[in-house]
Amino acid sequence: MTVQVEVGVGGIPHNKIMIYGLVGSLILVYLTYLNEITGTEYFAFFGGLACVAALIWGTDTIKILCSYGLGTGVPSAGMIALGSGTIAALFGATTGVFAPIVAVIIAAFIGAVCGLMANHVVRMDIPVMVVSLTELAVIGAITVLGLVAMVGGTFNFLDLVIGTTVILGFALQTFEASVIGGGIIAVIFMLSAIAIQHAFNACLGPGEKQDRTLMLAAECGFLTMIPVAIMSFAFVEFIPALISLLVSVIGWAYTYAKYIELSKRDAFAWLDAKPIIEPKGGA
Repeated sequence: MTVQVEVGVGGIPHNKIMIYGLVGSLILVYLTYLNEITGTEYFAFFGGLACVAALIWGTDTIKILCSYGLGTGVPSAGMIALGSGTIAALFGATTGVFAPIVAVIIAAFIGAVCGLMANHVVRMDIPVMVVSLTELAVIGAITVLGLVAMVGGTFNFLDLVIGTTVILGFALQTFEASVIGGGIIAVIFMLSAIAIQHAFNACLGPGEKQDRTLMLAAECGFLTMIPVAIMSFAFVEFIPALISLLVSVIGWAYTYAKYIELSKRDAFAWLDAKPIIEPKGGA
């Protein structure tokens, strides 16, 4: 398959979105490290914001990859991104403060290998395959690491495995709440994989506009943050978890309203559109 169907005319160049997405999401992930410095958990919500920034970048990357006519490749790309990213994020989490950087490096390597195999073993022969899968793997790693930090208050591997002591009820019963041992990683994997796939899938077609697609990507990011914030009540203190939930709901409400506004704008542009008349064949 060598013919590209152009879907990205105008708008913000992809390279600029990539730079903003990479730098912005890394900064936001690192802001969760303020929990370690201050001995609190109030900065956990920054991990969710890192997820939103990464998903916006990821949606534009999927748009470029799937402009080559992949069709069902949209969900496939999402699964590869989060599968590669989960491996990289968990490996990076073992390196302490260097976790985000290490996760990005490992993810880029895994993504590049997947891209080379897709082109040279599966013989898909898509020019942007290696670059796109490399980007998507990095996006997956940042997304997983950010949401893990949001739900657990940290991206330190040992803390994610051992967990924190939680007190239940007036009987003062305690148990160890572990992000990794509790299977939260699996939930994060599925939530993020669906989120990264949905925006372009929902907006593709002749009326697709970049601002509407990216706004839906942001909305999907905040929507993903909501269940993660709810799960965080089992792992962090009440106030930090409540802050994460409020940020998630407010962010979702704003981006959803903006997406509906942009959808109405684009629907209005098609209001007086006439059907395409098929040319009649000769005798």
